[in-house]
Amino acid sequence: MTRVLVIDDEPQIVRALVINLKARKYEVDAAHDGATALQLAAARHPDVVVLDLGLPDMDGVEVIRGLRGWTRVPILVLSARHSSDEKVEALDAGADDYVTKPFGMDELLARLRAAVRRAEPLGGGEEDVIVETGTFTVDLAAKKVNRDGTDVRLTPTEWHLLEVLVRNTGRLVSQKQLLQEVWGPSYGTETNYLRVYMAQLRRKLEPDPSHPKHLITEPGMGYRFER
Repeated sequence: MTRVLVIDDEPQIVRALVINLKARKYEVDAAHDGATALQLAAARHPDVVVLDLGLPDMDGVEVIRGLRGWTRVPILVLSARHSSDEKVEALDAGADDYVTKPFGMDELLARLRAAVRRAEPLGGGEEDVIVETGTFTVDLAAKKVNRDGTDVRLTPTEWHLLEVLVRNTGRLVSQKQLLQEVWGPSYGTETNYLRVYMAQLRRKLEPDPSHPKHLITEPGMGYRFER
């Protein structure tokens, strides 16, 4: 069973999420503050985290950073904050998706399923494929990236974005195709997601992120991976 960690200080939201998730056969743990959430995450190893940014003891972005120090678990942010800057800050810290309150339960559950799906390992029938550049190595089967002899920590969404590009080496992948493959079929216009995540990938993988050699932008069209 998939284990979900719900982090929110509003009891009615926690109750609604727990009821709906358990009805769909998820195992659920709940925390009402950041410190408890980090302890629960370490003890219970959830498969996905649903996180409210407005917690009583610390900002949710701090919780994201705390989790990202040791785990790639998908993080779905749930927040009443509407500004794009705050969304970008959460995504930049390592969140995988962002749902704004008030939210529809069906949409939230669909996003949660998509986040879990993105984090699943590749099926055993796939060939081992290792793609090498002059700077880093991508192991598609093991879902690992190595740079200078060290594994690079990527979030599930960062990995999925890189994987789509690497599997299309040398070919332009449109913004719409990337959004729909990585975030789901209902996405096609949220190009700010791509900008944030491509910037994160370049910071982690490119020798000079401001002049990328491997993760190339085709302005107004999409992105291309070059060895």
